[in-house]
Amino acid sequence: MFYIYCPYCGEHREEEEFHPKGEAHIVRPEDPETCSDEEWGDYLFFRHNPRGIHHEMWVHAVGCRKFFNITRNTATYEILETYKMGEAPSITAEPRDDRAAAEAETAEKQEGVRA
Repeated sequence: MFYIYCPYCGEHREEEEFHPKGEAHIVRPEDPETCSDEEWGDYLFFRHNPRGIHHEMWVHAVGCRKFFNITRNTATYEILETYKMGEAPSITAEPRDDRAAAEAETAEKQEGVRA
């Protein structure tokens, strides 16, 4: 079990009091009426699922019932920071070229098989 700091209550509380609500900082299209079906579908359904630093929206369901954001490392489950809605994160991930990262990972695996 881990403890999560609620930026509104100002306390560390047990994880059972909180519920994840998905990726944070998703921008709604400015004019949904002019979006293509593909653009609208991307907005509604497609989310990033990175390995490493990720920004998530959570709610303090049993406490103050307010939404806030968490910066979390998805590989280690470490919570790096929590911050209120509307604030910017102080920790961000380095941008990755997914294709280059996948090729590097494949090369590493092949090297391990040859050794």
